[in-house]
Amino acid sequence: MIKKLLEINGISKTYPGVIANSDISFNINTGEVHALLGENGAGKSTLVKIIYGLVKPDSGNLLLNGVPFRPGTPSEARKAGIAMVFQHFSLFEALSVAENISLGMDNPPNQRDLGKKIKSVSESYGLPLDPAKTVGELSVGGRQRVEIIRCLLQNPKLLVMDEPTSVLTPQEVDILFKTLLKLRSEGTSILYISHKLEEIRKLCDTATILRLGKKVDTCTPEKTSTKKLAEMMVGSTIKAPEKLNKPAGRVMLNVNNICCVSKSQFGTSLTNVTFDLRQGKILGIGGVAGNGQDELFAVLSGEQFSQHGSIGLNGINITKFNPNQRRKIGLLSAPEERLGHAAAPNMSLIENTLITAENSQNLVSRGFIDWKKSKAFAEKVIKKFDVRTPGSQNTAGSLSGGNLQKFVIGREILQNPSVFIVNQPTWGVDAAAASSIRQALLTLSENGAAILVISQDLDELLEISDQFAALNGGALSRIEKTADLSMEQIGLMMGGAKDLEVHNV
Repeated sequence: MIKKLLEINGISKTYPGVIANSDISFNINTGEVHALLGENGAGKSTLVKIIYGLVKPDSGNLLLNGVPFRPGTPSEARKAGIAMVFQHFSLFEALSVAENISLGMDNPPNQRDLGKKIKSVSESYGLPLDPAKTVGELSVGGRQRVEIIRCLLQNPKLLVMDEPTSVLTPQEVDILFKTLLKLRSEGTSILYISHKLEEIRKLCDTATILRLGKKVDTCTPEKTSTKKLAEMMVGSTIKAPEKLNKPAGRVMLNVNNICCVSKSQFGTSLTNVTFDLRQGKILGIGGVAGNGQDELFAVLSGEQFSQHGSIGLNGINITKFNPNQRRKIGLLSAPEERLGHAAAPNMSLIENTLITAENSQNLVSRGFIDWKKSKAFAEKVIKKFDVRTPGSQNTAGSLSGGNLQKFVIGREILQNPSVFIVNQPTWGVDAAAASSIRQALLTLSENGAAILVISQDLDELLEISDQFAALNGGALSRIEKTADLSMEQIGLMMGGAKDLEVHNV
C-alpha cells in the first residue's frame, strides 16, 4: 500500500513582479525518489525552500504524515525529518570533516563520538569519509559526501537534493545513485532536482513538472523519453544544436609552457600548459573538479599572472595584460561562479552589462555613462537569451541561478569576441537553455571566434567541441580530435593517462 509522506496542497508564493509558485499540489510517497523538473525560473527552488522552512508561502498548506506541517526555520524542518543538500556547498575549507558536520547539526555530540558516527554511517552507505580530513583537501565529490552524511546523521524521512551531480564525475554519480537507492529501500523519500534528464529516467520513480510557477504534469520518467520530458518542461519542441565542420583558421591564441602557482592553498598549480586556439574552432577542456580548471581560467582571463611561459593573442604578447586590457583587444571570458564573480548581486542587470561591455559597446563617452545604450544592450541580452526577469532594472541577485547564467553568457557572446574563454557554460541551466547556449557558442565559432570551453559535463564537450584535452593535477593532456575519442579514452585522459590509440591533432 502506497503511503503519502508529504502532501503539498495549493502552495502559492509571489514576489514583486514574479509569481514563483501558483497553486501547486502533489504528493511525495514514503520510499519514493520523486523528481521535480522545470525550466530555470519555473519555481522549483522556491517550492523546496518552503518545504525546508526558508520561505513562507502566501497560501496553501503542507501535511507531513497526515499532520499539518509549516516549518518557520530550517531547524524546525530538520527536527521534523526534512534534510536538504544544496547545489552550492556551505562548508569551511580550513575545518575538518567532523567540524563542518557538527556546525550543521542542531545538537552535535562531542568530536570523538561524532567521528565514529561519521565513519560508520559513511561506510555503510558507500560514501567513506575520514572525519579528521580537512575539507579543503577533498575533491568536489568528497565535499558533497560531507553534505550528504551531515543529512544522513539526522535520519531524515525526506532528503531534498538540488542538482547533486552537476560537478561530479561519472564514477561519482554511480556511487551517489547506489547510495540513494539504498536509502529508498530503507524507506527514505528523496525529492530530486536535476536538469540531467537521463539521470531522472534512471533514478526516479515519479516526476512532477513545473512551468512558469505552475504544476503542468506528472509522469513516470522510466516510461518517458528525455525529449518528451524536456518538451513537457518548456511547452515546446527543443531543437538540438547544429554543428558545422568548417576548416580551422589561423591561430588566435597561443599558450606556451604556462606555469602558475595557485593562489589557494587548496588549489592546483598549473605545470607547462601549452595549446593553440584556432579561428572557428572550439577546444574542450575536461577533468575532475579541482585539477587546475580555476587556475587556467584565471591565467587566460588575466585575473592572475603566470610565473613562467607566455600567452599570445593575434601576435601580441598579453602575458602581463590585465582583464580589461585583454577585453579591449578581443579576449572575453565568463567564469564558473556567476554571482559575485561574473555579476555583482546588488547591481542591476544594466549596471552588470556596463561592467564588461563598456568598451565593446561604447557605453561610456568622455567619462559619462550612456545609460540609454547600456539599457538597450542589457535588454538585447535578456531578449536574445530568454532571461526570465521582470526587467533590466532588476538586480542580478534577484534572478534564479540558471537565468543569471543565461544573462552572463549572453552578455559576453553578444559582444562578438575574437577569443572566448568560458568555464562551465551551462552549469545549472535547464535542457532548453543549455541547448540554446551551446548553439550560441557554435554559431560564435562558425562566425570566426576561437573558443575554449572548460566543463565537467562530458556530454556537452562531446557535443560542441572540435578538440578535447583533459586537466589532471594541473597538467594538460595531449589534444585530440573529439570525434576520435570514446568515453573510455576520455576517462583515461582525465585520470592522467599518457598514451592513447587515437589521432593526434
